[in-house]
This record gives sequence, structure tokens and C-alpha cells, in this order.
Amino acid sequence: MGYRSLQDCVGDLERHGHLVRITHEVDPELEVAEIQRRVYEAGGPALYFERARGTRFPLVGNLFGTLDRARFMFRDALRGVQRLIELKVDPTAALRAPFRYAPAARTALHMLPRRGHGGPVFACQAQLPELPQIKSWPRDGGAFITLPQVYTEHPERPGPMQSNLGMYRIQLAGNAYEPGTEVGLHYQIHRGIGVHHQAAVRRGERLRVHVFVGGPPAMALAAVMPLPEGLSELMFAGALNRRRVRLSAAPESAAGGLPVHAEADFCLIGSVDPAQLKPEGPFGDHLGYYSLQHDFPVLRVERVYHRRDAVWPFTVVGRPPQEDTSFGALIHELTSPLIPTVVAGVHAVHAVDAAGVHPLLLAIGSERYAPYQKLARPQELLTQANAVLGQGQMSLAKYLLIVNRDDDPELDLHDARAFLAHVLRRFDPRRDLHFQTETTIDTLDYSGGALNQGSKLVIAAVGAPVRELPTALPSALRLPDGFSAPALCMPGVLAVNGPKFAPDALQSNGDEPAIARFCRELASSGAASSFPLIVVCDDSEQCARTLGNFLWMTFTRSDPARDVHGVGSFVRHKHWGCEGSLVIDARIKPHHAPPLVADPQVSARVDALAAKGGPLAGLF
Repeated sequence: MGYRSLQDCVGDLERHGHLVRITHEVDPELEVAEIQRRVYEAGGPALYFERARGTRFPLVGNLFGTLDRARFMFRDALRGVQRLIELKVDPTAALRAPFRYAPAARTALHMLPRRGHGGPVFACQAQLPELPQIKSWPRDGGAFITLPQVYTEHPERPGPMQSNLGMYRIQLAGNAYEPGTEVGLHYQIHRGIGVHHQAAVRRGERLRVHVFVGGPPAMALAAVMPLPEGLSELMFAGALNRRRVRLSAAPESAAGGLPVHAEADFCLIGSVDPAQLKPEGPFGDHLGYYSLQHDFPVLRVERVYHRRDAVWPFTVVGRPPQEDTSFGALIHELTSPLIPTVVAGVHAVHAVDAAGVHPLLLAIGSERYAPYQKLARPQELLTQANAVLGQGQMSLAKYLLIVNRDDDPELDLHDARAFLAHVLRRFDPRRDLHFQTETTIDTLDYSGGALNQGSKLVIAAVGAPVRELPTALPSALRLPDGFSAPALCMPGVLAVNGPKFAPDALQSNGDEPAIARFCRELASSGAASSFPLIVVCDDSEQCARTLGNFLWMTFTRSDPARDVHGVGSFVRHKHWGCEGSLVIDARIKPHHAPPLVADPQVSARVDALAAKGGPLAGLF
């Protein structure tokens, strides 16, 4: 069914047992986020908080808390959207099966936004301090809007069809923002709003910005869709909601000609000065660490509109999995058939959620170059890897592992353990490691030492297995001094404790760096050399405890150019490789951002609320 409003969605979820109302007053300062995280972890329902301290507006969270609930909300539209995507892949399919693609035609009718006058969002006005001031993590710089839909249009090509709708971070209060008039606008690299902002800067004019909050959930999902530049998210939202997105002009001239989503619960109207930046953050982010304070654009808010029955939706991000994991899973279901049309020869791509999404990308490609040569080395896979790293948000990947489909047609891209084992059995560390240095990485990733700066590593694997992976620790395993507690993460992967990281310049007595000594001494150790991958970390037992721990600690805490080492390493014709084990230094380093840790007093308070007879009893 298509929801006219967020209230329609809340009622539908409640009738079908997917939402619970909480009448107990909750505190937006850390408590609401702690509750949401616990309920999400338990696979619980959406949460409607009728009373939140300091605001008159109710809150709704965990809407996308399970993939099944996300599918339920869009249950009547998913088939039509999927058929549209299939037609994008193969336009002739409708001729062969016209009845199968009839839903696609109906879905397409809803894609064009419609203009109108007025709308529920204009019923009331509010001041910024009256909005819910939700703070998720103790070191956050203030309250944030965590499910914003930030709407802009290209200054030189205005109109909804050239618009961008993105989910960019909005800091409501704190830092040096003028209370009640300024909010922070944080957007990362490779985001559509940057194109609009750059055009405004070039013209020397303010960029008009509207921030929608709430409305039909299709708008929130559209805002996080990785759509090609130039394709309006409003079209996708209309298709997914089975209703054309209704746009209206604001009653006053404050909107500067920019339309307003008439069915939104809230709309912040304002503009960005092309020359003004202020510190934004910190913010506990989806890699599981804080993104630190940096200068970002400032949105000067002129008006805040809201519906009479407005509801404030929110989410909480942190170390995966979190609610945005469900966003990602649903997006993958919808868009995965498009991958072969975007990158020739690539069959599937998967961003590993447990590793923080962008740090680790897995891909299945094809080796079709010169099949008559039968060369057991990556060829076309390398061309495809470069193409993948040149596509939108996939370009943010730090580690890209790519394999040849014909080597194992049954390989499951979403089984990270099996995929890694496939690579580790086949790759040649002397030849198959391909670095990009001094390049851009995710804005939220601090492993490279500076904002947006780091490196990438492509590991390509093709052909028959060249080694067996050890499944137990060798009895003769001996580690260099200062390294201890070897633990098996998975077949072929060894984690060891290393000494506390010290930058090269701080090595005592002029000694060689500890990681270099580790690799040098391992060169003479036959027992350790049977492991193709060794991870040096601060807590090997924790790293090996679960696959998720291994993926998160290894790939979020390392920058390839800085932290990938090897036993018997060499540089030949400017190519780096190693004769023995690949060694990743995943120790915490001084330039890393701190990990997210909940406030123990708030955790204890939520424990009490969830105790038998408490207002949250039975939710987690």
C-alpha cells in the first residue's frame, strides 16, 4: 500500500503488530538511543514514544529495524519497482512477457512528482529548540537529525527533475552555531549535494536548502539510494510509495522558489552561505567510531514548518549491525540486478556491513580475456576492479576483493567467510596485490590519518587453489618477542597480539618498527608461514571470537598503504608484493577516532526500565 503520511504508516504497523507505543516519558539525551539500540538488537518492533522530555512532539524509531518490516512497509510496491529495474537491465523483456511487466507500467505512472498548493506540512510553525533534541552517544557534539531528507536543486538547472534528495547529517545544536537560527550541514564526498553546492559557490550565491523530516517512509529510503547522478530520488520515492510525490510552494517567499514536500512532518527552510563554515561534530557514526569535529557548511534556518499531527522519526547508527543495515539490505535487493549494466563483466558487488560497509567490498567478475592462453593470473578482473572503484559510492572502498565467477559458480557473495576463504586459497601475494595510494576514502574513516585521505588495495584471485588453509594453530608456532596470544579467526587467518602501537619516530633506542621486525623474524618461521593472512591487533581473542569482530577490527582499523605489510616483502618495477604471509596491522593508532561506548549510567537506567513490571519490560 502507498502511505499518504508517516501517521498512515504508524497506524498500519500498529494494526499488524509491528509497532508498540510507549507512554512512559523518555529522555532524548542518550536514553532514547540506548532503548532503540537494544530493541534493534533483539529484533524488536518499531517504537512510538508518546512523550519525550523537552518537546511536544512524539518520536518514532526502529521503523526499518528488521528487513521483514522494511519489506512489509513497501509490500505492494516492491514487485513493480523490481520489474522496472529488470526492464532497465533488459528493455526487451516486456515484449517476451507482457503480463509479468504490467506492474512496472503502473509503477512508472507514480514516478513524476506533481505540483500543488498548500499541504499538511504548512499547518504550523515552530522554533528550532522546540524540535526533539536527540543525542545518541556521550561524546556527540550536540543533538542531531538522524533521518533528514535534504533537498536541493541545481542553481543553473532548477526544477525537481534536477534535484537531489540526500540523507546528510544535520546538527541541531551545540558547538558555535547560533541558537535557534543555525544548524550544521555535514555531507561526505561523492554526494549529489556537492555538485549543487559547487555551482552555488561558483556563482557566488547562497544555496537554497530544505530539510524534510518524516513523511512517507519511501522518502527516507529514496534519500539513501545510490542513484546515478541526474536521476531524481523523488522519482524513486514515488515509485516505491505508489503515489506521486506532492510538491508545493511555501506560503512565503522564504523558500526562494524551492518546493516543499507537502506530506512531510517537518520542513526546515534555509540557505547555505558559500563562504561560511563552522565546526560540526563529533558524531557517533556507522563505522563504530566517532567522526570527529571538522569545518562543514552552515545552514541558516529561516522557518520551520510542521504538520498538526507531526511525528519525529529518528534512527541510531553505530558499530554494525544497526538499523541502517536493513536499509542496506533492502537497497541491495532492489539494485543488485543493475550491477552488470553499470560495470561490464561484473556480476555482483557486496559492501560488507560488518566491516563498516565502505572499508570492505567483495565482487564477482569474469575472466574473458584471451581464453586460449589459459593464463592463471588476473587480467580482466583488474580492469573490472578499476571500473568498480570509479563508480559513485563504491569508489569509497578501501579493500576490494574480486574473484572470477567461473572458478566457483556457486560462491555466495554474502557469505563473507566462504568468500574470504576462496580468495585466500588462490591469491598470490607476490603478484595479486594492487595499491592506490594518496587517494580519497570515506569521510568517516580515519585510518588514513586525515579527513578523506587514505589508500586502497585490490586483491584479485583467479584459478585453482594454490594452498590449503590451516584450520588449527600449529603446535610448533613461535612468535617474535612482544607478540603473543595467537588465535584462529577462520581457516587461514591468524590473529596475534602486538605491542602497543608507536609511530616509527618514537621507536625506542632506534630499533626498527615492531611490525617490520615481526615480518622479518617470521620469514624464518615455517609454522606461521602456513597462514596466508595474519592480523596484528590489540586483542586477538576478541578479534577471533566472531567473524564480525574480525571483519570490523581488521578493515576499519587499517589503511592499506600504511598498515599492509608482508613476510619477505619487496618492490619490483614499483609493484609491492611479498613472498610469504600478508600481515595487516590492525592495532589502534593515535590518529584513529575513538570507538563508541555507551554511557554506563544511562545503560543502568534503561536496564531498570526494562526490568519486570517496568515500562519497557519484554521489549528486549
